[in-house]
Amino acid sequence: MGMTISEKILAAHAGLDKVVPGEIINAKLDIVLANDVTGPVAINEFNKLGIEKVFDQEKVALVADHFTPNKDIASAEHSKILRDFAKNQKIKYFWDTGTVGIEHCLLPEQGVVLPGDLIIGADSHTCTYGALGAFATGVGSTDCAAGMATGEAWFRVPETLKFIFHGTDFQPWVSGKDLILYIIGQIGVDGARYKAMEFSGDGIRSLSMDNRLTICNMAIEAGAKTGIIEPDEITLQYVKSRAKREYKIYKSDHDACYENVYEFRSKDIPLQVAFPHLPENTKSVDEASGRKIDQVVIGSCTNGRLEDLEIAANILKGKKIHPEIRCLIFPGTQQIYLEALRKGWIEAMVEAGAAVSTPTCGPCLGGHMGILAKGERALSTTNRNFVGRMGHPESEVYLCNPAVAAASAIKGEIVHPREVVNNG
Repeated sequence: MGMTISEKILAAHAGLDKVVPGEIINAKLDIVLANDVTGPVAINEFNKLGIEKVFDQEKVALVADHFTPNKDIASAEHSKILRDFAKNQKIKYFWDTGTVGIEHCLLPEQGVVLPGDLIIGADSHTCTYGALGAFATGVGSTDCAAGMATGEAWFRVPETLKFIFHGTDFQPWVSGKDLILYIIGQIGVDGARYKAMEFSGDGIRSLSMDNRLTICNMAIEAGAKTGIIEPDEITLQYVKSRAKREYKIYKSDHDACYENVYEFRSKDIPLQVAFPHLPENTKSVDEASGRKIDQVVIGSCTNGRLEDLEIAANILKGKKIHPEIRCLIFPGTQQIYLEALRKGWIEAMVEAGAAVSTPTCGPCLGGHMGILAKGERALSTTNRNFVGRMGHPESEVYLCNPAVAAASAIKGEIVHPREVVNNG
């Protein structure tokens, strides 16, 4: 019996010829990640170990993205802890205000994470990097501290669920965000609990890297240990210009064993909207149409990449955001921001009435720069819509892709993009 891509990566990093689901292993890590929320806790635990140096200064990444620019004294103190640790340890990969990006947009862009890597991050959406063909998963700050100290972590080898999309004939405006929301709607927020979600089929292979990153980013919203896509020519084209070290391509064997296989026809997937208060509460955009909103957020580690901004800008260009709507746009990295600026997309957004921000996670987690008041309703391209996720516990968050978000910002209510684009 063969192995899945996830099993192969874990086996290789554990120094084993083969692993099987349920097996407990200890494996060597390629990258250990923390941010300005989880990092200070991890650093405190690291200091308790009495170890002077991290295991490898080029394999630890620290990103101050959640509350930067700092919103208050507490967040400033957290960022200072990260900054001081990075300086004292001579950490190679550290980003702060002015250079920072949202971590799960930044690390792939900068070539820090690569195919075949084994990655842990003290952030649940670390699973994003599976889009490159890496095994990446979120951990707690204590495990992160141990990883920084030893360069190793323990894993229970997960069972794998396979999701196959047949056909490249997607409906207009459908994106990776819709595919993953549809899957979560089908299996539920615990349908892949501690499993590896492997996405495949010609539908997946036809997607850009930006869309693949979005899909793997939200694997955790189904409870998964990781989301992963086998590398192909699109992957290699993306990483070749970015990689600063060697990497290895792994693919699942034809006789690999899957716990379950789900198959979909790409043409059957409509634009999705996840209703409060769970990502599994999905409906088609037509079912959601007409629902009034107060705020639209476009960005985050889920949909803050260049293609996402292009889609939003093309819809907003020459139009005006509804006067009762606050439209907030957060590019994923400074490089993405700059490229969008050069292409005129930022200008189109500002002229339409949007507020464009430096990269930050702020509004996604209800941290800053976009907090909802009691009774307010947001439509967002972020990844979670739990109770109180973006502010007051009696506010509501709906999830969608950038096209639906931009069109809805113009209309002041949830709409299909055709209602804005076709009517000019």
